[in-house]
Formats: sequence, C-alpha cells, structure tokens
Amino acid sequence: MQKILIANRGEIASRIISTCKQLSIETVAVYSDADEEMPFVKEADHSFRIGESQVNRSYLMMDTIVEVAKREGVDAIHPGYGLLSENASFAKLVEEEGLIFIGPDWKTIEVMGDKVKARKIMKDAGVPVVPGSESGCASLESAKHLAAEIGYPVMLKASGGGGGIGMIRCADEQALVQHFDSTRNRAKAYFGNDEVFLEKCIDESRHIEVQIFGDQRGNLVHLFERNCSVQRRNQKVIEESPSPALSEKTKELMLAAAVKAGKAVGYTNAGTVEFIVDRDEQFYFLEMNTRLQVEHPVTEAVTELDLVKWQLKVAQGEELPISAQEGIFSRGHAIEFRIYAEDPKTFFPSPGLLSTLKWGEKKDGVRIDAGYAQGNKVTPFYDPMIAKCIVSGQDRAACLETARRFFGGVEIQGVKTNLPLIREVLSADGFVDGVYSTKWLQDYLSAQQQS
Repeated sequence: MQKILIANRGEIASRIISTCKQLSIETVAVYSDADEEMPFVKEADHSFRIGESQVNRSYLMMDTIVEVAKREGVDAIHPGYGLLSENASFAKLVEEEGLIFIGPDWKTIEVMGDKVKARKIMKDAGVPVVPGSESGCASLESAKHLAAEIGYPVMLKASGGGGGIGMIRCADEQALVQHFDSTRNRAKAYFGNDEVFLEKCIDESRHIEVQIFGDQRGNLVHLFERNCSVQRRNQKVIEESPSPALSEKTKELMLAAAVKAGKAVGYTNAGTVEFIVDRDEQFYFLEMNTRLQVEHPVTEAVTELDLVKWQLKVAQGEELPISAQEGIFSRGHAIEFRIYAEDPKTFFPSPGLLSTLKWGEKKDGVRIDAGYAQGNKVTPFYDPMIAKCIVSGQDRAACLETARRFFGGVEIQGVKTNLPLIREVLSADGFVDGVYSTKWLQDYLSAQQQS
C-alpha cells in the first residue's frame, strides 16, 4: 500500500495521517468549505476540496470521494469513524471500483448495521442479548404489546443506527406513544431506515466495550475492554481501560463473548463489541461497531500497539501482527477525556472562533489528539469535539493525578467548553472510586443544580 485517501475530517484524519507518515504511505485528504483551514488539510500530502460545508454536500458524497481516489491513484480508502465508516454501500462501492476499503467486509457492515438482525445472530451464537424485539416493531400497537411483555422502562431504538440520536428511554406507555413516530422519522432521516425495535432498559448499568481485531486468514483476537459509562445524552465523554469496579471473572467472560461475537460474523479488521452490564455483573450484547472507535487511543495506551497500523496491514491481506491471544498484554491504566465546544451544563454546541487553544506544559503520560488549532473555527456543521486527551500511567490513581494537573493548565477561549465539567468530575465521588453507571453524570449534574 503506497497511497491512501482518508474519507473523514478532524482529529481522526490527523491520526491516520500520523501513522501513514511513519510507514511512508502517501495521504490524500478531502475537505469541505468549512474545513479549508483545518490542520488535517495541511498535514496530508495532497488535499482536495470536495464540496460545501454541509456533510451531505461533502463528506457523505460517496461518488465524489471515490472519483478523487481513482483520479489520484490511491490504493485504499480509510473511512475513519462516523460519516461513511459504517455505510455498507460505500464500502461496496470502494471494493467494486478496485480499491481497498480499510475496514470489515461490506456484508458484515450491512448485517451488523441492522440492530435486529445483529441481535438474532448474537443470540444464535450464544452471546447474551438484552430481552427485547425478535423483529422490528411495525406499528405502535405492536410496540405497546411487546413493551407490556418486556416490562417498562424500555429503550426504543432505530434498527439502522445507534448512538444517542437513534434511541430514547420510555418510562411508560405514555412515553412510548409520545416518541414512537418521532423516533421512526428520525431513524429514516439519519439512517435511511425507519424500522425501530424495543429492548428492556437496564437502569444503573455500565457500558463496557471490547476491542476486537480479525484478519483475512481466520485469526481473531481481543485487545481488552474499555469502560465508556460517563455519558451525556447517551454519548460518551470519558472512557478508560481497564474497567474499574468490575471483577476479573466477568471481564474474562465478556472478552470471550466478544471473540465469539466476532467469529460468528467472520469479522476482519478493527471492530468493537459493546455490552451493557447490570448491577449483578450480568452482561448483554448491545451492538457491534464495524469501525475504529473514537476511544481507540485508550487501548493503544494500555497495549502499546498502533491500531491504525494494524488496520492497514490487515486491509492488505497480511496476518495480524500478533495473532495469538497470549501475545497481547494490557499494562497500567489509561483514561480518555473528550473536549467539546459545548455548554458544560446544557451540552448545547458552542460554535465559534478558537481565539485561544493552549494545552499547557506537555507532561509524560499525556497524549493529545486534536482536530483543531488556535485560530480555527468550530462550525455548527459537525460534531463539536475539539480534541481527545488521553492520560496513561501505572495505575488509575496515577492517571487521575496526572489529569488533574494537566487540565489545570489547559486554556480554551472563544467558545464554551466542557473543561469545567471535566475538572469537577476528576474530583467527584463516584468517578474517583470507579463505581459509576451510565446515569452517574446525569445524576451528578442534577445534584449539583439542587445544591
């Protein structure tokens, strides 16, 4: 592989470019009008404008991206995460045009993108799934009937996509009636599929995911787990590995289940199997993300492996750099903090000019994956994440201490950010002791407002 096109933007584009430079692989970046001055555009060997600021007029234009790739003579396309990364039609188009798609097979993306089908495959493979729909809910009446059987609260989810935008908690039948049509409409708009399904809502749960990696020769391994339970609006804010307050027995069972899930679909390249874990440490399959994750640097920190390098090698048909599970180790601890341009209390995006962006003194054990530089504008067209700060150390206590010192020296002006919230969380009970659920941040903020 001599030259690749990166069909993405921001910090993940910069991240991929960094590994490509180490491997002497040429890079081609594509960008929208809003991103013309972004760092990744300047870091790539070649950069080309592909459209207007709106994603549907730039980063989601599959044919235009492939045309640039063919014109520039690239060998492969890396989709990053988000945007087209889990679009089976895009992966298929790339393959049909004789290029390498740096990710799993398009058929795997397609079947895992349908959450109802994915549930059935995992259930048949012996992977525990949350009680819920065996098929999509065709009508409100069928949803009401199933919800009564499962028992409230339930999660109403889009079959074609996950994340906060594709799900909503319904505490009772009135809430289900209120949200059914709007969830279907939102699913159609964002995922091209208005099918929805129901799952039992497990309150006070933890969100634990397992990084898996497979090659085209049948090898498949896990790279341990990440705890992603600090969330707002069902979106992750802080991720860490190893997962605190989780027994070794449960970890081992979960890691084995993730490998079983990957093998059930013949998975290749980087992927993540996501689980929800209840108070009694019973875990259930949530979904499979058929791409590299935002939080992959956490795994890189504890395994000392370059996951993008692994992706490139596997995409070329090479064997996994380490194909035996016994050869992969997790050492120390790592925590990733997502820095967003948003109001730290309402979480509404805060676009604007980054008049000041200073990370302070660079400390050992701190990695910054930034998508923006001082003087760039955070626009309303994309996710408002400014950067990811990954802190690693010999144990969790050391990570927390390093993070407190580091964030004390970070200065961002021109937009509102969630830095005040992160500084608070670093000293908050619940997070410090590691015993927190997906509801913890919401409950913490509610308590702060009442005090």
